[in-house]
Amino acid sequence: MIIAVIIACEVGFWVLLGLGLACRYLWNRRSLSTALLISVPLLDVILLAAAVIDMRGGATADFRHGLAAAYLAYSIVFGHSTLKWADAKFHHRFAGGPPPSGPPTGGAARTRYEWVFWLRIVLAYGISWAIVLALGWLVGEPERMGPLYAFLGQAAKVPLIALIWPVSYTFWPKKTEPTGS
Repeated sequence: MIIAVIIACEVGFWVLLGLGLACRYLWNRRSLSTALLISVPLLDVILLAAAVIDMRGGATADFRHGLAAAYLAYSIVFGHSTLKWADAKFHHRFAGGPPPSGPPTGGAARTRYEWVFWLRIVLAYGISWAIVLALGWLVGEPERMGPLYAFLGQAAKVPLIALIWPVSYTFWPKKTEPTGS
């Protein structure tokens, strides 16, 4: 059940985001757009409720619940920036807005950008653990949590692998291209 809810929430995220931006920029329905975009975080509440119901119903906590925790953590840490990114892209493509700005191209600014991004990944990983620990407390049966703890232990590879980018930009910074005539 929980996998279906995760998939539905992911699809729902992009549907609500797309409809919200279309209402804003294509159909000039600002209030409907705002309502759709504000409702995006409700999907996280639905996902959290589904995970709690599943585990309280006797399910052994495993990678599915870890995936739900990771999805929630991503939404908490990266949700707002994802919405801003999509808004800028949509505005540029469909409403004649300015081209969206990207990350710095090089130098200390790019190195700083990469380290901040990596710290956000670490924060999302930490929030995933907090969600899992809260789920474990709600379930109250530690023996059902083992596979989930193992999954999150394996997921520690994500921040470790992502560390490649800030470290590489620190030791081998890309030169900024001069802006010239």
